Formats: sequence, C-alpha cells, structure tokens
Amino acid sequence: MRSVASSKNYQAEQSSKVGIRSKGDTLELIVSKGNYKALEWNAESSKYVPNSELGMNIEVEEVSTGEKVVKTLGPSEGKFTFTSHDAGDHTICLSSNQTSSWFSNSHIKLYLDIAVGAARHDVEKDRAHANKLSDKLRDLNEKLEAIRREQQYQREREAQFRNLSESVNAKAMWYTLLQVIFLVGTCYWQLRFLRHFFADRKGR
Repeated sequence: MRSVASSKNYQAEQSSKVGIRSKGDTLELIVSKGNYKALEWNAESSKYVPNSELGMNIEVEEVSTGEKVVKTLGPSEGKFTFTSHDAGDHTICLSSNQTSSWFSNSHIKLYLDIAVGAARHDVEKDRAHANKLSDKLRDLNEKLEAIRREQQYQREREAQFRNLSESVNAKAMWYTLLQVIFLVGTCYWQLRFLRHFFADRKGR
C-alpha cells in the first residue's frame, strides 16, 4: 500500500516548525521519499521566486526513540529518503539556513511532497525474475556453446584447407621441377644430336 501526502508551509528564517508527519501501522520496513521546493519572497516582483543561495536543513526524527534518521543540508529544491525498520511516527522538520535578524522580513514558501510506501520484497516476483534470468542465462550458454562448436568446425576446415593447399603447392613445385628437368634434358639431347650431325657432314 502506498500513500502520498503533500503540504505547503510558510516559514520564517530559521523556522523549525514541523512540516508533515508520516506513520506506518503494520509495515516492518518503510521507505519514505520526500520532494521539496523552497521559494523566497521577492519584494520587487511581489512574488515568491527561487533563490540559489538558499539552503534547507532537513531533519527526520523517530518519535518513539528520538533518533534522527536524517540530518543534512540540501539546496533550495531537492529530495530526501529515509528508511524505518519499525512501524511508528516520524517528524520531518525543514528550516532555512539563512541567518535571521530582528529587522529581516524574509518569508519562505515551502512545497513538500511525501510518499510513504513499503519496501518489502515480493518473494514470488523475485523467484519469477530469477527463473527468467536463469532461462536467459541457459539460452546464452547454449548459444555460446553453438558458437564454440561453429568456431571449432571452422578451425578444422581451415586446417584441412591449409593442408590441401600445402599438398597442391608441393605437387605443383615437383611438377614444375620435373618440367624443367625434362626441358634441360631435351635441350641437351638436341644439342648433342646437332653437334654429331654437323660433325658427320663436315667429315664427308
């Protein structure tokens, strides 16, 4: 179950009035998120305008224990989150960090939205999500195995092609060498034959 509360507060400088309360009844773990926006009154324009130099002191306190679960300084517009492990009331106080004086007439308009909800884990949803991730992981493993087998097949084919190419190159080299030997032998025989032929003609 989720509830959203909002409030608009007018604060003087260094005001520590409580802006809003959040209460959990039966939830064991409660996460509350707050969004705020502070505007400062501008006399010249006669309206509330943002002030980048304005900061907000944010304090969240557990009523039952008095423990401050949040104590920080934020900008004029921002958000904060706090978690409670036990059900109970909390006070949320926001105040400006500007120094107040007797003659100061600065006014601050504060917009504050609080969302209170449970952060309890849905076991069935987590289990379904885990099963879905497991199925995706299994599919990825199967695809990786298929890719690995394909790579192994391609390596074997490349090895066969390389061996075949080396065998063909070796045979071509031997064939070329035999052709050269045959041509050299043929030339030698022709030269020998021509030399004997001309020698016989000259002897006659």
